[in-house]
Amino acid sequence: MDLEEYILYMQKKINLLNMNKEELLIFFDKLGEKPFRSHQVMRWIYHHYCDNFNYMTNLSKSLKIKLNQIAEIRAPIIVKEQLSLDGTIKWAMQIDKQQIETVYIPENKRTTLCISSQIGCPLGCSFCGTAQQGFNRNLNVSEIIGQVWRAAQLININKKINMINRFPITNIVFMGMGEPLLNIVNVVSAIKIILDELGFKLSKRHVTLSTSGIVPGIAKLKDMIDIPLAISLHAPNDLIRNKIMPINKKYNINSVLEAIRKYSTHSKSNYGKITIEYVLLKNINDDVLHAHQLAKQLQGIPCKINLIPWNPIPNIQYTCSSQNRIHAFLKVLLTYNITTIIRKIRGADINAACGQLTGEVMNRIQLRHNSL
Repeated sequence: MDLEEYILYMQKKINLLNMNKEELLIFFDKLGEKPFRSHQVMRWIYHHYCDNFNYMTNLSKSLKIKLNQIAEIRAPIIVKEQLSLDGTIKWAMQIDKQQIETVYIPENKRTTLCISSQIGCPLGCSFCGTAQQGFNRNLNVSEIIGQVWRAAQLININKKINMINRFPITNIVFMGMGEPLLNIVNVVSAIKIILDELGFKLSKRHVTLSTSGIVPGIAKLKDMIDIPLAISLHAPNDLIRNKIMPINKKYNINSVLEAIRKYSTHSKSNYGKITIEYVLLKNINDDVLHAHQLAKQLQGIPCKINLIPWNPIPNIQYTCSSQNRIHAFLKVLLTYNITTIIRKIRGADINAACGQLTGEVMNRIQLRHNSL
């Protein structure tokens, strides 16, 4: 770090969105403040969506001055909003000189926010638009929780001006850009804020993490937090998965299934079942023989399967399976008494459906995940 970079670094304020409750307690203790002050500030941030210390009416004047000097509450800025015909909303949020994408999916009284954990993705899955963008870096806690905070703030503003088509967030899924378990420390810290009564107060059963199968990450997650887990499997055998998901050459299907078997015995938030995600690609992984292979792979694992029709992505030469092949695949799985559904496609007209999130990524860093 040269002198100019060091000066800029020293001038940066501490972003309180990077801290969960325990870290905020430590921060305010170092300021010489009582613990209740950290609780007050956390409520202002996550219950009132306030990012200005001067508006926090129950703080002392001296504390406001102190916080304004050294701290800030800064979430990513929404730079573009796209509204789907089905009510889905996609927000592009600015991170550095790049953009990530976050998706709001309303359905009856349930509203799901799909959030990102990395800028781009390093895993290179051949059917995924995010993977084609390359990878820049992990998001920090404020950039992860900031997506939820920004969406909730906007919904709250809309509520005040009587916009009735946007409802509070009831569910959060880590299924946006990136592989969450390659950013596990920041992701778990953000989840703690999501679950905290001083944060967004969501039930742990309403926060799902989706992974491509980072085996050591699944083992670590088991000891860090208990939330529902979804596995992006997408193939019934290693031959196919090696071709469409390069990560399988490092963590093959057997190792992934063994990891989730251990996770499921430990977890109390999955209702006893891990979600298996399976994108259907025409003439690649959608034959009834593949359905039989998949069912046999999953024997002895408490799970449910989401079949996902592949969503078209520019410059990717795949085709979505026909409805006949999808339903034939479904029929086979049901004969094995595996709970299986066909996921409804949402937001495809604005490129907000599964695998379509791209943002704007400057690919300049190659992630080394050998340590996981």
